[in-house]
Amino acid sequence: MERELIVIGGGPGGYEAAIRGAQLGAKVTLIDEDNLGGTCLNRGCIPTKSLYRNAEAVNSLSRLGEFGISVGEYNFDMSAAQKRKNEVVNKLVIGIDQLLKGNGVEVIKGKASFKGSRILEVITGNGENDIEELTAENIIIATGSSTSEVSVPGINLPCVVTSDEILNFNEVPKSLAILGGGVVGIEFAGIFASLGTKVTIIEFLPKILYRLDEELSKKLTVYLKKQGIKIITGSALKEVQQTSEGLKLTVANEKETIDLTCDFLLSAAGRKPNTEGLNLELSGIEYDRKGIKVDGNYRTTSEGVYAIGDVIGGVMLAHVASEEGKVCVENIYGHNSKINYNAVPSCVFTFPEAASVGMTEDDAKENNVEYMVGKSMFGANGKALSMGEGEGFVKVLAEKESHKIIGVHIMGTHASDIIHEGSLAIQRQLTVEDIKESVFAHPTLSEVFYEAVCACTGEAIHSMPRKNNK
Repeated sequence: MERELIVIGGGPGGYEAAIRGAQLGAKVTLIDEDNLGGTCLNRGCIPTKSLYRNAEAVNSLSRLGEFGISVGEYNFDMSAAQKRKNEVVNKLVIGIDQLLKGNGVEVIKGKASFKGSRILEVITGNGENDIEELTAENIIIATGSSTSEVSVPGINLPCVVTSDEILNFNEVPKSLAILGGGVVGIEFAGIFASLGTKVTIIEFLPKILYRLDEELSKKLTVYLKKQGIKIITGSALKEVQQTSEGLKLTVANEKETIDLTCDFLLSAAGRKPNTEGLNLELSGIEYDRKGIKVDGNYRTTSEGVYAIGDVIGGVMLAHVASEEGKVCVENIYGHNSKINYNAVPSCVFTFPEAASVGMTEDDAKENNVEYMVGKSMFGANGKALSMGEGEGFVKVLAEKESHKIIGVHIMGTHASDIIHEGSLAIQRQLTVEDIKESVFAHPTLSEVFYEAVCACTGEAIHSMPRKNNK
């Protein structure tokens, strides 16, 4: 029997597409060979943030003296932290399973591949009878991404690990090198440095977090170094060797060759779309190493087949995959939905946090956009100082003529929560004046965003006036 809608992949993009399809009245089948929730829930966002919370707690303990609290010695149990992390993940996986069942979505645990146009072969086990052939009116591919392979001699040695493996460490390593200064690498650096690991980051590009606003990247680099994290930029890993003292890494740039020794090396140099094993060519689906090719409505080159999330490349974020999944389904069933990618926020869970949405100053310059900049410091905010979190700032970019807010960049406590005010402002094309007309509760961290908006036109109350402001 032909299915109405089949979704391949149960990650954030896939399961949300399946549920949204069911809400629109479709009979939906979801196929996934792994645990529901995909990389994000099982090996990415959620387990990482669980360990981040452990690191945050350790950081708070080290600062208790600031709040007049004295404690004796304490121990950190990585095994206990792993148990807690797994409980969080399992609870969420069960929750997704219940949501799918509650919405009438049929879930098949198996590996799907194409046999032809909208024809799938699904392997559900090891026996001859564990192969099923399915057809569908529409198919959505949401198979996500996996860690990119790095071509470096010695990269396959036992103590070289991926983000999947490091999430299951039961002991805190004494030393850790991280290949890659993107979000994954930087977040793990902050976590393990807080737990007492000696961390070194190796980044090929001239700066860490290359897509982040230049000012945020520079300031965050300073804070990471203050935490004891060594950062080597503009350098390439040339070789990994196993020695009696641990892993020996040879790192080189135009000026010098550096030898490093560490217990473990985390390879976090990017991700690649999961297209292998899908037999996409049998359905006439065009793709390359960057991912499956789609149009503005996520249609592939094969009629009735769509693709969303990391597997199409682009912005590889869980919340982007989720939104693409919902928008894709809505368009299949007659809606006219779109995503404003300029209003999609991104967050980096470091100490302090960083978050960004919209244009950076470099983006504005490259696109010849005349803009104003407003900035407000957490150090001038009563709530932040009361929390002992006065580090960082909020920076707002607004078009010079229209005063529309086009970019918001934050480094500071709870940046991942505050950034959505900027996202909403960009999505709704709000102006500086629109925000200024709103009343923000006091004392709250959101006042830093408000002050930064007001600073665009030189009207911030809690910032020193500009020298040229009359």
